[in-house]
Amino acid sequence: MSQDYVEFDGGIMEGGGQILRVCTSLSCIFGASIKVKNIRAGRSTPGLRPQHLSGLEMVRDLCQGHLDGAEIGSTEMAFTPGKIKGGNHVADTRTAGSVCLLMQVSVPCVLFASSPSVLILKGGTNAEMAPQIDYTLMVFQPIVERFGVKLDCDVKMRGYYPKGGGEVVVKVSPAKQLSPINLMDKGSITKIYGRAFVAGVLPFKMAKEMAGAAERRIRKDFSGVHINIQVLQEPRDQAFGNGNGIIVVAETSTGCIFAGSSLGKRGVTADKVGTDAAEMLLRNLKHGGCVDEYLQDQLIIFMALANGVSKVRTGPVTLHTETAIHFAQQITKAKFNISKSEDQGCSEENFIIECQGVGMTNPYL
Repeated sequence: MSQDYVEFDGGIMEGGGQILRVCTSLSCIFGASIKVKNIRAGRSTPGLRPQHLSGLEMVRDLCQGHLDGAEIGSTEMAFTPGKIKGGNHVADTRTAGSVCLLMQVSVPCVLFASSPSVLILKGGTNAEMAPQIDYTLMVFQPIVERFGVKLDCDVKMRGYYPKGGGEVVVKVSPAKQLSPINLMDKGSITKIYGRAFVAGVLPFKMAKEMAGAAERRIRKDFSGVHINIQVLQEPRDQAFGNGNGIIVVAETSTGCIFAGSSLGKRGVTADKVGTDAAEMLLRNLKHGGCVDEYLQDQLIIFMALANGVSKVRTGPVTLHTETAIHFAQQITKAKFNISKSEDQGCSEENFIIECQGVGMTNPYL
C-alpha cells in the first residue's frame, strides 16, 4: 500500500545512480519498501540505464521482492523487499555497464542472507565513471574485509567500453554482524605497485609506456620507495574487446591503501594515461587522510550497518560521500558526524567521518 513506502528524491545532492544503489541496498536489508522519484535527474541522460536496472532486478530476485516502474529510462520506481536468500544470483547489464557498481548494490544485501551467495556479474570490468575491477580487488576488498566481510572475487573475463562482455564471480559469506573500523593513522608509504594492461588489438608497447610514465611521475615525489608496476597483455580468452588502462596503488605502514587509475581513450596517448593515474594517486597521498576520494563513499553503508563507532580520516569530503551519508542516515538511523581534523602535521585539509553504526544483525544466523 502506498502509505507504507518511504519516498526518496533521486535528484538531490549527487543526483546519480549512487542514490538508487544506497537506497535499494538498505531497503533490502531493513525490509523497508521504498519509492525513488527523479532517478538520476542530475545526469545528461536521466532515468534508469541498463546497469541500474540489472542491479535493481538482481536485488529484487535475491530477496524475492517486488519492483514497480523499473524499466530503461524510467525516472520513478518502487521496491518492496522480501527475505534475503543465498545461492546463485546473476546480473547482466548486456552493455559495458560496470560490474563494480553491481557489486556495490548487491554485496551489502547478501551479507544478511541466510546462506552463502554467489553473484555472477556481467558487463564492463574496466569502465569509465565507475571503479575499475582492479580497484575493487586491490583497494576496496582488503579494506571492507576489516568490517568482517568475507569476499572472494574471481575475474573470469574482462570487458571494456563499448561492448562489455566481462564477467566477475563474487562469493560472499553471510555475517552475523559487521565490526566497526578505525582508519585514523595514515602511517608512511611502504610500497607502490600497479598494473598496466592492454587488451585485444592494442600494442603491448602501450602498456610499457603507461607504466613508464606513471613511474616517472611518482618518482618525482617518492624517490626512495620501491615501485613495481606489472605490464600485461590480457590473454585473448580472458578479455573481450579492446582496451587499455592502468592502476597504481600505494600501501602504508599502518595498512592504508590508496590508488590512482586511468583508462585509455581514442586520441589520448599512453603517456598521458599513465601520468593521469599517477597524478590521481599523488593527489590522494597529499591530504593526510587514510582513504582516497573513491573509497570514502563506498565505506558509508558498511559504517552505518556496523555494531559500534567507526572513524575514518579522509581528505576533502566528496559530494558522493555526503549523498551516501544523507540517505544512509534516513534509512538506517545511524548517526554520522563530519569534523575538520586538527592534525597540524599535514599541509592539506583533512576530515574525520565518525559513525555510530546501528549494529544490524543477520536474523538468519
